[in-house]
This record gives sequence, C-alpha cells and structure tokens, in this order.
Amino acid sequence: MARVLLADDDPETRLTLQTLLEAGGYRVDSAASAAEAVGKLEDHEYELVLTDLHMESPESGLRVLAHARMVDYKPATALITTYQKKRAKSTGKALYIEPENVPELLDKVADLISDRAQRRVQREMRQAG
Repeated sequence: MARVLLADDDPETRLTLQTLLEAGGYRVDSAASAAEAVGKLEDHEYELVLTDLHMESPESGLRVLAHARMVDYKPATALITTYQKKRAKSTGKALYIEPENVPELLDKVADLISDRAQRRVQREMRQAG
C-alpha cells in the first residue's frame, strides 16, 4: 500500500481528499500546514506528496514541494487545487491535480507513484552497475 502525504489547510478539502485516497487503496497521512508537512517528511517515507499551494502563506505549498524534493527517498510530488483560477504562474514543473474528477484524480495519483517507482529502480540499477 503506497503511502501519501496530503498537505492542505482547509479541513473539509483535506478530509475529502484523504477519504478518496484511502478508498482508492492508499495509506494517507495529512498535514494542516507546511511546517507540519515538512516534519512528516522527515519522520516517514512517502511515495507521493500532494500539497495545496496556498496554506498559511501564498507559497507554503512550494516550500513543501522543495523540501520533498530534497529528502533522500525522493517522493513524487504534485500540487492540488480546487481553485483553477488561483494557480501560480511561476511554479516550474509542478503538476496540478484537481480533485473534482475522482477517477482522474486516482489515475493521476497512480501514475505519479508508478513513475516514481520506475525512476527509483533505474537509479538503483545505475548505482549497482
């Protein structure tokens, strides 16, 4: 069972997404702030980190993504948003997931976790060879 970290300051959105992901077969830890998410990234290993862009500050989600990309186990990462029009313009390679379409959300999550697993195997093969 893949482990997912979900960071969102909106309790309703966080609970809804957590319920959907758990129903999809994922083990989900949730965080209500960037600081809480960063702490969980240090305490546990995740296959995927999903974070809202705007939490306690306008760029707190980017802080979570940056930290996730620095941990040794390299989880897949994506921004989640329920507000299409509020997307930041300068988020680089961030992938946005919109939770309104549940099958699409679960497909994207599965794809991200699968891609991460493939990258991890390739990295281990390079290190062994």
